[in-house]
Amino acid sequence: MIVRQRTNWLKMLFIWKGSVLKKIIVQLVLITLFSFAVYLFKGKIYDYKVHLNPTIFTLIGLALAIFMGFCNSASYDRYWEGRKLWGLLVIETRSLTRQIFSLINNNSPEAKEEKRKIVKIISAFCWSLNYQLRDKSDTEHLLRLLSPEQVKQLEGKKFIPSIILGFIADWLNEQNKKGNIDTIILTSLDHQLNQFSNISGGCERIYNTPLPFAYSVLLHRTVYLYCFWLPFGLVDSLGWMMPLIVLLISYTFIALDAIIQEIAEPFGEEENDLALNSICRTIEFSIFEQAEIPQGELKKPDSYFVD
Repeated sequence: MIVRQRTNWLKMLFIWKGSVLKKIIVQLVLITLFSFAVYLFKGKIYDYKVHLNPTIFTLIGLALAIFMGFCNSASYDRYWEGRKLWGLLVIETRSLTRQIFSLINNNSPEAKEEKRKIVKIISAFCWSLNYQLRDKSDTEHLLRLLSPEQVKQLEGKKFIPSIILGFIADWLNEQNKKGNIDTIILTSLDHQLNQFSNISGGCERIYNTPLPFAYSVLLHRTVYLYCFWLPFGLVDSLGWMMPLIVLLISYTFIALDAIIQEIAEPFGEEENDLALNSICRTIEFSIFEQAEIPQGELKKPDSYFVD
């Protein structure tokens, strides 16, 4: 995810990192060359003059802009819901860590070490949800945070975050049997775990339910047909300026189409997707700090990029 701040207006014109321009540069070059060809041949295909009234493009452009606005809103809703779910996960992990250390009565050195192990499991839950949403099989953080026996239990499992929540639930039940927490506190802590499940399920809902494919196809086709037919409608009225105006209009529509497709899948690893790795590191640092677990400094992003 790009996190650089807005700069002065001149630099904003030439920013490359974080822009979708590199994704669509080939299309824009092709449309511009096609526009120059239309200008050179005066809008003719062989000996046939293509007569297209600019009014037609005004009407189509208006309808296209409305439809793109709808798709953009739908995509941003998915992006923002994903961000809210991960923001809630930050809150819930800190709350559960606080409750584990304040509500469980046993404070012996052995018990505190057990609590720290559970805090590591909470961090492992966050990393595993990250991996699941990004279709990654990386186990680096799980090996670091879980015991060898727990890692072995995860082998071959598909919904690893749910299994990890089971580890926490088993430990809480054990504490209840030992008398370290009563049933009321156990119910409260179980409610926290249910919140984790709700967050995981909400993220899976976004991941497994993309925007309807028919919308994407219709938008994509309409944008490109509009841009490639536009030179014929403007060549007579704009003359040599036509390719430049077509380039500007095409950039607006095609770039917005690319942004819609990118943010509609907020858990990916493109430049405008959510910074899940950074959120996981923030969660781990904050709950480890609560549990007094030794760790290094919190890795901060550079001026331009967060993963």
